[in-house]
Amino acid sequence: MTQARNLYQTVDATWPAAQYLTVGNWTIRKGAGAGQRVSSATANGPVGPDDINVAEQAMLALDQNPLFMIRQGEEALDGLLESKGYQFHDPVLGYHCPIENLCQINPDRMSAFTVWPPLAIIGEIWTNQGIGVERQAVMQQVKGPKTAILARQNDRPAGAAFVALHNKTAMLHALEVLPDQRRQGVANNIMGRAAIWAQDHGATGFSVVCVRDNLAANALYASLNMQNVGQYHYRKQDSKRAVQV
Repeated sequence: MTQARNLYQTVDATWPAAQYLTVGNWTIRKGAGAGQRVSSATANGPVGPDDINVAEQAMLALDQNPLFMIRQGEEALDGLLESKGYQFHDPVLGYHCPIENLCQINPDRMSAFTVWPPLAIIGEIWTNQGIGVERQAVMQQVKGPKTAILARQNDRPAGAAFVALHNKTAMLHALEVLPDQRRQGVANNIMGRAAIWAQDHGATGFSVVCVRDNLAANALYASLNMQNVGQYHYRKQDSKRAVQV
């Protein structure tokens, strides 16, 4: 299995949609208001213009605006959607490294610790940083090993994250550091604690995904010697070009 393919499968397993539907040659995700990734359609093989119409109708039937995720190697689909007026949106980079790389961070025990289900303060941090109840509900849907992480700095809560396992790969999501606690090593402590927890649960690799425009997060992952192993982006309609049922 290529690293990119493993990345896509790990994303789906550790941040799952509320429901997956197979419609024609598509996987259609029901997002329940939890964001783009869990509300997108992906192709299961070659598709043509008529297939695009099938996917559009399936997403509209779920009361979702048509949204397509384009992965590496799907240039033909990307061009087809562009020709139909779909706009390029939110390119995402996927990073990976051996688990032991991050375990070396080894944060102080009280600087970051794991807990499941999440403490109320973790939910508050996520909510205040824009990760609302719909996205927090996604975490509850994960079937495999999972945990939340609470970071502390200056004797107060400083950040939070969610990590889950798929096969031997851990993936971190929802990493948030409070604005007044940034640039003090909080994110590093979270990454280190997440890796130690994941290794204890059998993981040999660690992955994250991040929008390309999030310069601070991309710089963090690069500084930890994580390698870019895959990418994807979305195609969505201009709001002026709505599909009619």
